[in-house]
Amino acid sequence: MALSSLWARTTGTDRVLIALLVLILLGSLFFTFGRVPGKQLVIYSGEKIVFSGPLVQDRRLDLQGPLGITSIEIAGGRVRVVSSPCPRKICIGMGEAWRSGDLLACVPNRIVVRIEGEDSKGYDLLSR
Repeated sequence: MALSSLWARTTGTDRVLIALLVLILLGSLFFTFGRVPGKQLVIYSGEKIVFSGPLVQDRRLDLQGPLGITSIEIAGGRVRVVSSPCPRKICIGMGEAWRSGDLLACVPNRIVVRIEGEDSKGYDLLSR
């Protein structure tokens, strides 16, 4: 089916909706790629800070949580969860964090990694 044929079958409301969705997509790209790289790394275990340091210093941290050890790797200005005892391993699948405001969380093991920078305003969402 040709694109012109598909466009001819749309109504005015469909076209407005498509234009609105394209604008939202472009706006979200601006906000995603417009964030600055982080400078500081803060790691929480439960409600207490267990590590705070620069994001540029390469290291590997093994942090104790209720389920066991969560390993976090800091390399090349990025941080990621390497291994964790949690059942679904979602924290490992989150990939690398490096921008100011990024969060990595192993919720079952109660480990939260937060990247801070010049524009950090804290958490976007906090839940208990």
